Amino acid sequence: MWPGLVQLAKEGGVNAIETYVFWNGHELSPNNVSYYFGGRYDLVKFCKIVQEAGLYLILRIGPFVAAEWNFGGVPVWLHYVPGTVFRTDNEPFKYYMKKFMTLIVEKMKQEKLFASQGGPIILSQASGVVFVENEYGFYESAYGEAGKRYTIWAANMSISQNTGVPWIMCMQFDPPDTVIDTCNSFYCDHFKPISPNKPKFWTENWPGWFKTFGASDPHRPPEDVAFSVARFFQKGGSLQNYYMYHGGTNFGRTAGGPFITTSYDYDAPIDEYGLARCPKWGHLKELHRSIKLCEHALLNGEPKTLSLGPLQEVDVYEEASGACSAIISNTDDKNGATVVFKNTTYHLPAWSVSILPDCKNVVFNTAKVGSQASVVEMIPTDLQPSATAPNNDFKGPQWDVFRERAGIWDAADFTQNGLVDHINTTKDTTDYLWYTASFHVDETDESFRSGKSPVILIESKGHAMHVFINQKLEATGSGNGTVPRFKIRRPIALKAGKNEVALLSMAVGLQNAGAFYEWIGAGPTSVKIVGIKNGTVDLSTSKWTYKIGLQGESLRIYEPNNLSRVNWESTLRPPKHQPLTWYKAVVNSPPGQEPVGLDMIHMGKGLAWLNGNEVGRYWPRKASPHEICVQQCDYRGKFMPNKCNTGCGEVTQRWYHVPRSWLKPSGNVLVIFEEKGGDPSKIRFSTRKVSSLCAHIAEDHPSFDLERLQVSSMEEYKKKATVSLKCPTSTRISAVKFASFGDPVGSCGTYAVGGCHDSNSESVVQRVCLNKEECELEVSQKNFDVNLCPNVANKRLAVEVLCS
Repeated sequence: MWPGLVQLAKEGGVNAIETYVFWNGHELSPNNVSYYFGGRYDLVKFCKIVQEAGLYLILRIGPFVAAEWNFGGVPVWLHYVPGTVFRTDNEPFKYYMKKFMTLIVEKMKQEKLFASQGGPIILSQASGVVFVENEYGFYESAYGEAGKRYTIWAANMSISQNTGVPWIMCMQFDPPDTVIDTCNSFYCDHFKPISPNKPKFWTENWPGWFKTFGASDPHRPPEDVAFSVARFFQKGGSLQNYYMYHGGTNFGRTAGGPFITTSYDYDAPIDEYGLARCPKWGHLKELHRSIKLCEHALLNGEPKTLSLGPLQEVDVYEEASGACSAIISNTDDKNGATVVFKNTTYHLPAWSVSILPDCKNVVFNTAKVGSQASVVEMIPTDLQPSATAPNNDFKGPQWDVFRERAGIWDAADFTQNGLVDHINTTKDTTDYLWYTASFHVDETDESFRSGKSPVILIESKGHAMHVFINQKLEATGSGNGTVPRFKIRRPIALKAGKNEVALLSMAVGLQNAGAFYEWIGAGPTSVKIVGIKNGTVDLSTSKWTYKIGLQGESLRIYEPNNLSRVNWESTLRPPKHQPLTWYKAVVNSPPGQEPVGLDMIHMGKGLAWLNGNEVGRYWPRKASPHEICVQQCDYRGKFMPNKCNTGCGEVTQRWYHVPRSWLKPSGNVLVIFEEKGGDPSKIRFSTRKVSSLCAHIAEDHPSFDLERLQVSSMEEYKKKATVSLKCPTSTRISAVKFASFGDPVGSCGTYAVGGCHDSNSESVVQRVCLNKEECELEVSQKNFDVNLCPNVANKRLAVEVLCS
């Protein structure tokens, strides 16, 4: 997907790509022969794709990255090197950190990828950027003087690499003079680097937010993203980077958190599947072009700030030649304002910024979204078997089934008294750890006579757990992205004699940030049975037997070459709601070229693979219906991650991205491990399609041909407000679903005619757009009755079309 993603970013007006380097994806063990740079970790290939696209590259080596990535990108094995403490003045940590960073720098040098060598790792002109550390300023004080020493050491070590480009530290509040301190936030217009001689960099502008299993879906409106960017450059910004412009997918077990979803869509301008998220992508594209029109003045002009009202101001960048650009802002989060600048009146919507490349004409306002919006749907496709089923009347695939035993499935790994820490035991080689213990209940126990079921009480540090009593699933519990700890209290069925408790403890991504985060554990801390033997049986200090992982995992039965390592049972009707079950089916690729997702809404919780590739953790866990969600987001005012959420009471993640590159026309092996029980017969592929396009534009919308516009001749490119629609590749506008000029109401997908409506609207749009890949429609007397409804000021055109 990389070339397409990079090209789409370039089309969106991006001129540099920023990427992390994930230490734990490259250095798999603490020796010099285990570095991995294949597949998704082919760093050189990625850098060269960016270079071939004619873009610059910003390299975030880290090596700590946070990023909601497992363990913050630091290898788990490093935690178990004796004496190691992460991110402080600690010799083992510094040794391995320097070794890895030197490896990456040398690799880049060998390929001549640094700006000083003519490569793409460049910020602008002759200076480039490489990152060391990440947001350490938030945590440095927790490490005391050792933290300060580490900061200085990290900066000096980085500079000693002699890359020929500057190094940056994000959110470092006491940076050494040798590096550039930068801002990460939703807004950085008021940020100033510690030294007045350093450029003003914004390394993370968050255009959305991450998701956690069991939480609602955060969204940041495009008007506010654009507002934050425009304000930053209004106030002297040099570099602004979106984190994320494309978030993608946390394939396999790479998601951190804990509880970060497999999807890392981030509500970014390019969505998880590689499609432009419109109107966010298009609105920011217009913003980028508008800012670039001001580039010469911003770089060479003398800045001056003028007050135009209590919450309105203009920053003017005027050159010695007299050429100038201006950026006017209204930070009032409730009311629009009318201001006068250079004897001209301008109206500013609330919480908006207008850009005037020639100090006269407004080419862009952040609150006026004129670019097309899209309705994107996941179209379900039944799994099609690659081989003909024995029963021709049955249309689904044949399923092979293998069931795991609850508890110790082979020789125990060890036995000891008491409960061990989950993470220290598995060392993240698997999500799963079995804890098993047994106890005896006399047949004369009061619980049998009274009919009152005993209760199991479990306390855990996290993250999730299934409780099996005598091989039967009796209870499930989990924490969440805010509080990983949880408790289980559940009545259980016991029998006379020996009873076995088997706890399947599960990690859902390791901690990825915070001071001393590597020491945060998981797993049960207390297990008690209440209501037997006339009281409570505390198993917490009893003898427990442990087994790391699953049998199917150990045998790697998800890999094509290892499928025969267990005895699968074949069936056309796979068992439903059965825990600890592996399912395998051989299926065809869904038709078409659209992106593909695996619909897992009818499953419980587990892992999925396709052709040996790790799709990742699936868990159709629902968000609480008591969270606060909105039908329509008000872009005005400061944004926070919970401001514009949707999906309360709904599944956090239903679909799981399967890249087309993983799929063959037929013979695709889909392997599922289901922990607690689901219905595999209802697993579907879904293709992601743009089903319709919308545009909604007012008569006063600033309209210039931004693609060809030159500041020296702006009047030549001024035009009426214009709707532009463009279908995805290989599709055309097949129908006009809605069109109204007047005062239409609603939003994309729900437009309706208002009190004022030009009855010819639909026929005009059909004439101009039908059967075309793209079209433009001017809001003018030529096309519409602009004189109707004289009482309606600033009439609007709303259009929705179908592409096929």
